[in-house]
Amino acid sequence: MAKGSSDIVVRVAYGSLAVGIVVLALKAFAAWATGSIALYSDALESVVNVVTALVALVAVRLSAKPADASLPYGYHKAEYFSAVVIGIFIAVAALLIFREAYFGFIAPREFKLDPLGLGVSVLATALNAGWAYWLLRMGRKNHSPALVADGRHLTTDVVSTVGVLVGVLLAAATGIHQLDAVLAALVGLTILWSGWELIKQSVIGLMDVAVEPKVLGKIRDIISANADGAIEAHDIRTRQAGKMIFVEFHLVVPGAMSVEAAHAICDVIEAKLREAVENAQITIHVEPEEKAKHSGIVVV
Repeated sequence: MAKGSSDIVVRVAYGSLAVGIVVLALKAFAAWATGSIALYSDALESVVNVVTALVALVAVRLSAKPADASLPYGYHKAEYFSAVVIGIFIAVAALLIFREAYFGFIAPREFKLDPLGLGVSVLATALNAGWAYWLLRMGRKNHSPALVADGRHLTTDVVSTVGVLVGVLLAAATGIHQLDAVLAALVGLTILWSGWELIKQSVIGLMDVAVEPKVLGKIRDIISANADGAIEAHDIRTRQAGKMIFVEFHLVVPGAMSVEAAHAICDVIEAKLREAVENAQITIHVEPEEKAKHSGIVVV
């Protein structure tokens, strides 16, 4: 990731932490003002939001560090680890919510439709919705798994809060106070699913997943079109580590070609790949023509 891009991601992460703290304060007030278990559960989820924002901030700061002797391929996977941690915290929050929902169901508590409390909850939800959109946009633009994970979690939070607000109104209208506890449990299920999805996607990232077929096709086309003088390219492999894309392949050249000429071909290919694929690291292994497999990328 370019230095400017890293700075932007870190600033957005700081903003996410600040927004999380403000939303937590607003939702805590709404829960206190109404006495609703569902709104209390919603506030508990906001505690997780603050923790996840803090984890994301640490991750993006760490991933921005340049490669060194200890980690020669860089710190880019730190964001995947952060997403796993976020998923675990979400699961813990869900268990706490289930506990509150259980006791609230067997011993229903009355709550009041405090207009100020409900209005504050709506304000917190609107703030969360706007920030979730911004996180997803900036995370995708700057290839930040941590920001995207945080944005997806906030989106889930927005959906669950809307459901809670509607449900609280229904519970008050019908007089069935157990609905408040049921809604709290539904919030727990929603965020538990969100945590599972985050962990699953992050583990895939930690396993060095290959680039998407569309990107791989672009890489193959660039190699084929810019390897004039070579014979073929084979054993192409790609992997993603955070924002970085690693590309490796073998380039077969005529046996009589000089090292200087083969190196010049590699330079051209690397330059074209870096123009087309952001944050690409390319490794090319040059081989003589007897190593040709006649099954790779034919040079055009």
